[in-house]
Amino acid sequence: MTGSVAADDPGDGTVRIGTRGSALALAQSGMVGEAIAAATGRPYELVRIRTAGDVDRAPLAQIGGTGVFVTAVREALADGRVDVAVHSFKDLPTAPDARIVLAAVPLRADPADVLCAAGSWTVDSLPADARIGTGSPRRAAQLRRLRPDLRPVEIRGNVDTRLRAVGGRVDGVILAHAGLSRLGRLGAVTYAFGVEEMLPAPAQGALAVECRAGDDGMIAAIAAIDHAPSRQTAAAERALLAGLEAGCAAPVGAFAAVVDGLLRLHARVIAADGSHALDHRAEGSPDEAARIGAAAAAALLADGAAALMGRVPEPS
Repeated sequence: MTGSVAADDPGDGTVRIGTRGSALALAQSGMVGEAIAAATGRPYELVRIRTAGDVDRAPLAQIGGTGVFVTAVREALADGRVDVAVHSFKDLPTAPDARIVLAAVPLRADPADVLCAAGSWTVDSLPADARIGTGSPRRAAQLRRLRPDLRPVEIRGNVDTRLRAVGGRVDGVILAHAGLSRLGRLGAVTYAFGVEEMLPAPAQGALAVECRAGDDGMIAAIAAIDHAPSRQTAAAERALLAGLEAGCAAPVGAFAAVVDGLLRLHARVIAADGSHALDHRAEGSPDEAARIGAAAAAALLADGAAALMGRVPEPS
């Protein structure tokens, strides 16, 4: 492993990229590494870091949800063991960390959710009482809203672990299109949810590339792979999440897109049992992404979103 790059000069040394060790995290971080190499001419290496979410297999809501997949990687960045950290943006806490700078959001992948089911079932053809694996309260709540007869089942593990459960423990699983695409596993998809049908998690499909605060040379180098519309849409969705004071495991969905020069945001808060949902739409200048997201959160709270997020699903 090469030594740490000087904070005020990225030089021409190897860029150490901190990442989780899962197949998906390595694939994502490798993509970022290749983009950095292409933009800067610098080689990179992936530094695997074990996180709390990798160690504790309990449901995410039980172990805290927010930050369990990113804290250890961020600590490695802050203390200089790595020069850059790559995360699934949706896993990041919304609270800022003064030690760290969001240096780039590369081009966002398809944010939609997909169903991978036995028998090539779609969401409409799934048999009554089919067991659908997901560790996401957002996905479970929206699935209950679409098909109240289906049974969401708590499931954790990497993509391949969850896919192997199909046809055994569960009849299908809901996963992110982006993750399956990055792993070359889109052949497992039997149904793609429209983003209006099942709103994605805020910033789903986007990657966050972080640097240490004050490492101006590295920050400037990494900025070469930033994609402004992806950053803006993710910023609006995450500002919504922050305004709702909801973590990444909350039943909150959001999708923003820049269309004809306007940033358009669709936000949804769903009761955990799927019985009620609140939707809000807003638009404005992409440069005001954070304000648009915060305003949407305020509107949803005024409509009763806090109580809705507190609903407990009925026993199945």
